[in-house]
Amino acid sequence: MSQRTVFYISDGTGITAETFGNAILAQFETQLRHVRLPFTDNVDKAHQVVRQINHTATVEGNKPIVFTTLVNEEVLAVITEGCQGMLLDMFGTFVKPLENELAIKSNHRIGRFSDVSKSKAYHDRIEAINFSLAHDDGQSNKDLESSDVILVGVSRSGKTPTSLYLAMQYGLKASNYPLIPEDFERNQLPPALMPHRSKIFGLTINPERLSEIRNERRPNSKYASLENCRMEVNAAEQMMRRSGIRWLSTTTKSIEEIATTILQEIHPERLIY
Repeated sequence: MSQRTVFYISDGTGITAETFGNAILAQFETQLRHVRLPFTDNVDKAHQVVRQINHTATVEGNKPIVFTTLVNEEVLAVITEGCQGMLLDMFGTFVKPLENELAIKSNHRIGRFSDVSKSKAYHDRIEAINFSLAHDDGQSNKDLESSDVILVGVSRSGKTPTSLYLAMQYGLKASNYPLIPEDFERNQLPPALMPHRSKIFGLTINPERLSEIRNERRPNSKYASLENCRMEVNAAEQMMRRSGIRWLSTTTKSIEEIATTILQEIHPERLIY
């Protein structure tokens, strides 16, 4: 099968175009070369993009697939009129019908935040990321009441990446606590967490998978042994059941699936999109 390239063109970072495009392309069993072309924010850059797309079409003998989230209509016109690819203008497809339905014009904002220096939502998101980093892996009990969600689970069950994803994507202040030998001996969740039980969500994992992950970090250790992993997972799940903590297994779930389940269960008061 001959090579085919997909381009993601934006006058911002291109993250929206790439995320949306990848979600669509995931429906097809095909291998594509991906090229992101961010900050295409003037006509000169647009002409350069057109030349790159058309050269690719000539070399590969296939029309490239082109996803765009271009706000500047003059820049978009250059791409639309000049490129020899299959053009999918996501803003044109969705924004214009919404303008008609809502009877208002969109603000044609480039990127998620029009001016990060003045955007409260942006600063709230950064604050949430800093909070989540400061409260990663049980580093701090300070200001736990400000947490939107508190994740608990055995070490290497996915707490840190999930916390950061919730902070970065939704602006949530996410703390996370590993369950450690002292917790298993006491047979209770960390005492500092119990006043905030309504915000706690548990993560568990298949012991065999946990052993594989831990062996990558500390091979042939008691920490990574299957016997120890089985003991910790069983003890953690029993603790969460006794405490009435909601939990799920991360074994076969993506970070996005885990975060979505948490949001459905916890219902935090504030979400930033």
